[in-house]
Amino acid sequence: MKRLLLAPALFLATGALTITPLPSLVEAQSTVRRSQSGFNLFSVEQDVEIGRQAATEAERQLPLLNDRAVNTYLNRVIQRLAAQAPGAKYPYQIKAVNAMEINAFSLPGGPMYVNRGLIATARSEAELAGVLAHEMAHVALRHGTTQASKAYLGQAGLSILGGLLGRSSSTSRIINSVGGFGLNAAFLKFSRDDEYEADATGADMMARAGYDPAAMADFFALLRQEQGRDPNKLERFFSSHPPPANRETRIRQLAANLSTTRSADVGGFASVRSRVTGASLASAQTPVPTTTSTGTVVRPTEPITVSVPRPSSSYVLFEQPNGYFTISRPSNWREFASSGFAVSMAPEGGVVALSDGQPVMVYGMIINHYAPFTGATERRERSLRRSYAPFEDRTSPRASLEDATDDLVYQILSTNSYLTTEAGSARAEEIDGARGYSLLLTGRSPVTGEEERVSLYTRELTDGHVLYALCVAPNREWSTLDATCARMLGTLRVDDDAAHRSTTSRPRSPRQ
Repeated sequence: MKRLLLAPALFLATGALTITPLPSLVEAQSTVRRSQSGFNLFSVEQDVEIGRQAATEAERQLPLLNDRAVNTYLNRVIQRLAAQAPGAKYPYQIKAVNAMEINAFSLPGGPMYVNRGLIATARSEAELAGVLAHEMAHVALRHGTTQASKAYLGQAGLSILGGLLGRSSSTSRIINSVGGFGLNAAFLKFSRDDEYEADATGADMMARAGYDPAAMADFFALLRQEQGRDPNKLERFFSSHPPPANRETRIRQLAANLSTTRSADVGGFASVRSRVTGASLASAQTPVPTTTSTGTVVRPTEPITVSVPRPSSSYVLFEQPNGYFTISRPSNWREFASSGFAVSMAPEGGVVALSDGQPVMVYGMIINHYAPFTGATERRERSLRRSYAPFEDRTSPRASLEDATDDLVYQILSTNSYLTTEAGSARAEEIDGARGYSLLLTGRSPVTGEEERVSLYTRELTDGHVLYALCVAPNREWSTLDATCARMLGTLRVDDDAAHRSTTSRPRSPRQ
């Protein structure tokens, strides 16, 4: 059996575990949802709305080419690719930008943009399609809103994972807190693992659409050569698309194992390339994406005193709506939120409101599903630089439980600087018949001014993710809460398949 714990005090951000508005049972508008990319606060429908608003704002800054022939051709290419894109059927649309820098980017929900400098550099429709397939893959895999969700976590705290987003935590509020709509850096900068995933998914889309996926590798090889000749021309592309090591080799290996049935090009590439290289088109530069740091948690002017009743000895069963897990809680506690797979439970006084209306858990438990934010390569490299959890063995490959737990601990510590892991506190656990870990974090809460303890429990899931529980309390209340958490976790029953029962993946077509 595995335990899921959320960092100290629900919203641990900026040194405070915040919860978000609390009205009775909080109806979360934006909830933690699982996507191909893991943690994501937004639904597919919200991705589309975010993309629409972001595109409107972006186009006020972008020098669009407004050439009907060019845009018609580009949209014919992406519609061919979109027919093979995995996931939701987003309303993909592309526009050319009147800039000679080599760049292309996509926004959540479907809007895509490509600079005329990139079209002019490509040597074939297949090479251009390779870049567009890569950008479309970022949309299909929801990388943009996943990055925005991670950015918001750093502002609002891990309470988000407890499903404690309330009515006032609208899509606009969340996006504005991490930079707003438009050319938001949170939508445009991806990790190396995101790039690997977009390369692989894009190559698969190309093969299914009738393009040779090796053309993607050919174009990235060309970009590497161009970077050596004129670094400024590619500065923005590589700032938002970090070049993974051996990228071309990886893509060629993928291409060699994909079944490709070549079909005729959309046609017209040479004509379009000639149009975008025409002297009559004025050169323009794309504005540098900017981001802001608004929306941080507002701390109370006076420390909040934690005053809660002792946990009742009688318990009430809570059933997660999707059938993911059941757990019993003290009868004088209640669920402050239940959204996605998350639930936060606390007694009266266990959740308090900050001066901006944000709720913060100061005493109680959070349970949720957790998919590691960062990919395996990044997690491994990061762990070799620093140990984020006392149990970590940095000398040999780790199992998925250790890897995912390490990633969760890293996220807690990076967004709650007042917390540290307690040396020697890590313990192997068995939770509902599965492997797990428990770990203690401590620090002085900026909300209560008291020393606070946060106990984290993780339970292994079959897909490499974890179920986790977080128990939060001031030191003076810890012994009582610790015993209550232990009793609650003893009642936890998990259906390992429920979290992913509705998720289907389409296998690739290996070459026979």
